[in-house]
Amino acid sequence: MAVGARSGHDDPEERPGRLPEQPSDASGAAPAGGGADDEPEGSGTGQKKQRSFWKELPLLIGIALLLALLIKTFLVQAFSIPSDSMMNTLQRGDRVLVDKLTPWFGSEPERGEVVVFHDPGGWLEGEPTPEPNVLQEFLSFIGLMPSAEEKDLIKRTIAVAGDTIECKKGGPVILNGKPLDETYLYPGSSACDDQPFGPFKVPEDRIWVMGDNRQNSQDSRYHMEDVNRGFVPVDKVVGRAVVVAWPLNRWATLPVPATYDQPGLDAAAAIAPPALGLAGAVPLVLWRRRRLTAGATGARG
Repeated sequence: MAVGARSGHDDPEERPGRLPEQPSDASGAAPAGGGADDEPEGSGTGQKKQRSFWKELPLLIGIALLLALLIKTFLVQAFSIPSDSMMNTLQRGDRVLVDKLTPWFGSEPERGEVVVFHDPGGWLEGEPTPEPNVLQEFLSFIGLMPSAEEKDLIKRTIAVAGDTIECKKGGPVILNGKPLDETYLYPGSSACDDQPFGPFKVPEDRIWVMGDNRQNSQDSRYHMEDVNRGFVPVDKVVGRAVVVAWPLNRWATLPVPATYDQPGLDAAAAIAPPALGLAGAVPLVLWRRRRLTAGATGARG
């Protein structure tokens, strides 16, 4: 073929020392890709490599255990009911959730609340104690199982510091002069026929507790000869039981019974009306004397 002859495709003639021109699209933009600096798609260069799930699993388990421990320590804890002393409110084998948060803010037990507390001194002496295995102890420690602590009890708070309480055989519990209508008692159970008590005043920082199944409950009444005279120190209280969480067919909240809301039950109102009247009268007397003194001074002038 003669030099300079065309092939029939009408291609531009290449000149020595000049790079061939890159074809452009209709918009005039250079074609994407193909450059020396371009990286193949999906090469992964410059992208952070994801960690394997199995490598992250121990970290996730550690975080979950830490959260469970914090919740158990500061928020709520599960406890198992080992006896019949709180029937029918609580059955043997029930799991209850106990509020441990409010005591951290200075909240103290109130009348009518169901509370869990550490043995205040020999209440569980002679009682059989559970022997959990290592796994049960660990799960109990972090709060994933009910407490394995054998020195915890659960009862209802009947009276708090400053209250006056008594119960005579055949009668109801009398709290600050008001009889309690204890509809939560186990059917057929009396208020205190097996162990009458009182009257006496609950000391500072103490509570008086009783089981709902009175004839099957070794509560405050049966420990009046111990160092605490049957009262439970407030600092022994773990927290208030707020809900029956297990079994599911027994799920229920544990509210304060209405009998503890009756008017005049507050100890301060029940024992100190003369003091309150005196406190209200003193300012009035002083104000009247000041008025009379001012009037006498004005008359002399």
